[in-house]
Amino acid sequence: MQASWMILASLFFSMMGVCIKYASAHFHTFELVFFRGLIGVVFMASLCRVQGVPLRTPIPMLHIWRSVVGVTSLAAWFYAIGHLPLATAMTLNYMSGIWVAVFLVGSTLVMGSLQAATRQGPIVLTVIAGFGGVILLLRPTLEEDQLFAGIIGLLSGLIAALAYIQVAALGRLNEPEVRTVFYFSVGTTVVGAVLMLVTGMSPWVWPSLLWLLPVGVLAALGQLCMTKAYSRGSTLVVANLQYSGIVFGALFGWMLFAEQIPLMGWLGMALIMASGIASTILRNRTLPRAPAKNH
Repeated sequence: MQASWMILASLFFSMMGVCIKYASAHFHTFELVFFRGLIGVVFMASLCRVQGVPLRTPIPMLHIWRSVVGVTSLAAWFYAIGHLPLATAMTLNYMSGIWVAVFLVGSTLVMGSLQAATRQGPIVLTVIAGFGGVILLLRPTLEEDQLFAGIIGLLSGLIAALAYIQVAALGRLNEPEVRTVFYFSVGTTVVGAVLMLVTGMSPWVWPSLLWLLPVGVLAALGQLCMTKAYSRGSTLVVANLQYSGIVFGALFGWMLFAEQIPLMGWLGMALIMASGIASTILRNRTLPRAPAKNH
């Protein structure tokens, strides 16, 4: 059942990606960020009330930093979804697991433990393989003059890895998952609203407005299912099952947007998935688990 929660979460996030892709034709990135956060605030506040979890937190600064990092990653991912094939954007975001491995090896080297870094040779190999997959995946994209969107998508995964570490830190301090997700939704709403004051708002035209509601609802449902998966199941199994989202994204992109991915792109996605799974297995006893991502 725990595995089912993670697969269901990946399905919800993929469906959210579909809605974002449709909505991005009518609304800019920061509007999507705002409405995703606003609906999430209502949903998570209600869930906190049902579970009896107070909204007051003893560690507000950690939530602020987590929100800053998470919202940046979220905005980058939303932009990538709007400008890249859905499967490509999702794969680049799921590079976060490989980026965490990069941080792990890098921190070991900074601390001056060359011997410990040498023992992490297998992790280094998975990182190299993962970036090889990125080259294969993005090469068809670059040929279509989508270099900027590809870089933004890659950065979304990098920043998501920082969010992963922040959420893990909150978990070690026994911060309830629902409260962590609630404050992330608050941060998303605030940042989206502030940036909308700068960029302005798009015209509200019916029925394009209908795409905004499912973005927030599906994100909240995906977050909830992922939290359940991490809190009830094996961290290793759950972390690897998140890559099912790439498969869902590829299927939705093919069925709904007629997106054709070249063989080189498929090979790149497979290599990234294999590298992410391998790096998760190798670092499983080194890094703490994260109860939820930043979607």
